[in-house]
Formats: sequence, C-alpha cells, structure tokens
Amino acid sequence: MTGAAVRVEGEVVGEITEPGLLVLLGVHRDDGATEVAAMARKLNELRLLRDERSCAETGAPLLVVSQFTLYGDTRKGRRPSWSAAAPPAVAEPLVEAVLAALRQRGARVATGRFGAMMAVESVNDGPFTVIVET
Repeated sequence: MTGAAVRVEGEVVGEITEPGLLVLLGVHRDDGATEVAAMARKLNELRLLRDERSCAETGAPLLVVSQFTLYGDTRKGRRPSWSAAAPPAVAEPLVEAVLAALRQRGARVATGRFGAMMAVESVNDGPFTVIVET
C-alpha cells in the first residue's frame, strides 16, 4: 500500500502517507495475551513489502483499524452472525495491547478510533491483500 487514512466525522484521525501496511484488526472472542504478542510480531516482521522486506526492516508505518466485522459469519441465512467477534469490552483492550506491543517493537503506528463509524481510504499497491491469523 502506498498510503491510507481513516476519517471520523470528516476528520483524519489516522494516516500513513508512504508505503506501509493498512491493518484491519479483528479480535476473536477467544483471543488473549498470546494472540496479542503473536500478532504484533507477525505484523511487524512479515515480509510483505517490496523486495520481501518487513516493517521492522524498513521502518514502514502501519495504520491499524479495529474491525469486528471480519468475524462476520455468512454461512447461514441472510444476516451475518457476529458471535465469533469479541464484544467491545474485551476487544478494545486487546486492540490497545496490539498497538502497544507494536510500538514496543519500534513500529510507527497510526490508528483509527475504536467503536467509531470510520471511513477508511486505501491506495492499494498491486493490489496486494493478505489475511494474517495467529
């Protein structure tokens, strides 16, 4: 990705203006501290950037946006089930923990706003999209 931004009520709350990663972060109802550490390591060290380099190697920024809808289950019926997604009271501290763990690793991190209606803009380079699970 060559750039990304998150707006809440028209105001930019998080943005990266150079190549990096836009991370749509879903928290599963069973996630905990083990998944937090693993996700931060993976996001920072996966070789997803040009020339198979990582954010850790290049100093590339990450824009992390919480998105519970990633756990929407559409296998039955006409309405998604959100039962696999962690409830907000569980998810928010885990999202904050991932952000803290990334920063502890030296990552440059921008964020959305947990629980807000966000407009996410992405300039996808490729396009190239990967699902990262722990």
